[in-house]
This record gives sequence, structure tokens and C-alpha cells, in this order.
Amino acid sequence: QVQLVESGGGSVQAGGSLRLSCAASGHTFSASRHCMGWFRQPPGKEREPVACIWTGANSTYYAASVKGRFTISLDNAKNTLYLQMNSLKPEDSAMYYCAAGFWPCAVVPTSTNAYWGQGTEVTVSS
Repeated sequence: QVQLVESGGGSVQAGGSLRLSCAASGHTFSASRHCMGWFRQPPGKEREPVACIWTGANSTYYAASVKGRFTISLDNAKNTLYLQMNSLKPEDSAMYYCAAGFWPCAVVPTSTNAYWGQGTEVTVSS
């Protein structure tokens, strides 16, 4: 059974850093033609893509709002996805979700083509 578990969220001040982790079990997502990504949903807004990685080619996508501040990476040995978030801003505050499956990485996948984690909350204060 595939399971994704996010961790690493918390409350930080603007300019601070957090490192989110997504531990996957039940399937090895380092194989080719898999996508793993981070998505966030601020209060009252729709879920949006943040960053994703094409596991086979190690190709990445970043939303324009986070490019240069966030870094996505995959530890193949641990089957764990990471999101290093630096220079955090209040507008980064959201529930952050991990997803893995088959979809065009730059869009939000549906539950039919990806597995989702339960989310981890990030709060950035001014």
C-alpha cells in the first residue's frame, strides 16, 4: 500500500528557512516516468503547484513565486522527497502537500493519477 507522509512544517518568521520531507513507502518512485511534487493551499484559496521533479530524468519545475528560494530534491536511497525553503515570506503560509504518480508535473494532479500525503502546515509571520 502506497503511503506518503509529510513532515517538517512549522511556524517561522519571514526570512527564515524550513525543510519539508515526504517519506514514501509501498512503491519506489525513483524509477522513470514518475512525478513527485509539492503543492500548497493557502487559506481560502485553491491548491497550487510549488515544485515537482521528474524522477527518471531528475528534471524539475518551480512556480515563479518560489524560484530561487525553494529547492526540490529526491533521495533515491531513502525514497524521500524534500523541499528546502529559504527566504520565506508570509505569502508562503499554507498547507503543503506531497504527491506522487503520473501527471504533467506543473499542474495539480487528481486523486485518480497520483497519491497524496496528509499535508504539513507552514506558517510564516511578518
